[in-house]
Amino acid sequence: MSSRADTDEARATGPDSAGAPAGAARPEGTHATAARPDEAHATAARTGEAITTSALHAAATGADTFPGALREALNRRGLSLERVSERLRVRGITISQATLSSWQRGRSQPERARSLRAVEVLEEILELPAGALRSLLGPRRPRGRITPPGAEGAALQILGEDSVVEKALGARFRHFNQESSSLMVHDIVKVGESGTLSAISTTNVLRASRAGADRAIFVLSFDDEAAEPVDIRVSCGRLAEATYLKGLKSLVLEIHFGRELAKLDTTVVSYAVEVSPSETPATHYERWSRTNLHEYLQQVFFHPGALPSDCHRYVREKVGAPPRARRRIPLSESHDVHVLTSRCKPGVHGVAWDYGTGTDVPAKGGPGTSGTGDRPG
Repeated sequence: MSSRADTDEARATGPDSAGAPAGAARPEGTHATAARPDEAHATAARTGEAITTSALHAAATGADTFPGALREALNRRGLSLERVSERLRVRGITISQATLSSWQRGRSQPERARSLRAVEVLEEILELPAGALRSLLGPRRPRGRITPPGAEGAALQILGEDSVVEKALGARFRHFNQESSSLMVHDIVKVGESGTLSAISTTNVLRASRAGADRAIFVLSFDDEAAEPVDIRVSCGRLAEATYLKGLKSLVLEIHFGRELAKLDTTVVSYAVEVSPSETPATHYERWSRTNLHEYLQQVFFHPGALPSDCHRYVREKVGAPPRARRRIPLSESHDVHVLTSRCKPGVHGVAWDYGTGTDVPAKGGPGTSGTGDRPG
C-alpha cells in the first residue's frame, strides 16, 4: 500500500496499485457515484462531536442534496436519462440528456422558470412527493467568479474526469475550497513495523481569496480497503465532518477555521489520521496540487524494523502520468526521509521507497491519499 497527499489531496499506494491510491488522503471530487449507506461510516474526532448515523447516511448517498436525490430517484425507477428526457418532451418541456446529466452530477442546477417547471414534472415522472426535489435546490449560483479563472479546470487537468476526489465530493467538487488557497503544506507520514501506513498528519497554512472564508475540505484516498481511518485528531481548527466512503476508499474531512477570514488573511489547519494496517506494504506517498505552493515539505518516518533499502523523490504532471525527475534521497539517523520544495508547481509530488524486493512506485501511480492542496483538498 502507498500513500499520497496533495495540497488538494494526499495518498499512499502499494505494489498492486497500478493506478489506485493507497492509504492516503487526497482531494478529488467526482460525479457523485455515491457509495451505499452501509459502505460509509464516520470516525469519531477528538473534538467530542459525534456525527449521527442519519447524517452519515445522507452524506454517503447525497440524498439530502438535489443531485443526490435526483440520482437516487432515477435509480429507484430504473429510468435512463433518454427516457426521462422523452417523457418531459411529451409533456411539452424540452430538457436535453446533457442537462439532466449535469443536474444529477451537481455541475449545474435548475434556475430558470422553464427548468423549475421541469423539476415539478420530474417529481411526477419519478413518483416523488410534490416539492421533494425543488425543496432541495439552493440559492441561485453567482454569475461572477469568486476564484481565479480556471480553478475548476486546473483541478481537472491534474485529476482528470471522474476522479476519486470528484466522486467523493459529488456536487461540492465544482466549488470546493474556492474561498481559500494553500500557501504552505507539511505532511508527515509514518510507516509501521509491518511496512504499512500507520498515520498521516498534515499542517496547512491557508490564505483567504475572499472575505468570509471559514472552512476547508480535505480528501484522503487509500489503495487498500483494509487501510481505514481509525482515529482523527484536529489540533488547529474544528472538525465538522468526517465521512469514510468505503466504496471509494476515501475519507472526507471538513474543518472549520473557527472564524471568518478577511480577504488575504491567513489561518492554520492541522489534523492527524491514524490508519488500520493494510494487507500490503506501502511503497510511496503522493500529494497533488492544482496551484503553486510557496513551500511543500514531505517527511516519511519508518519503523526501525521496516527500513527501506532505497528512497526516491519524483513528480508527475498529473494523476496517472508516469513519474519523472526521479532523484535518490538519503535516510537519516532518525529513520526518516524528507523533501522540501519551494515554489512548488502544480502537479503530483511524491516519495517512493523500496524494500529490496523490487517493489517500487507504479509507473502510472495511484490516487494515494489526499490532504490539502494548492486549494485544500
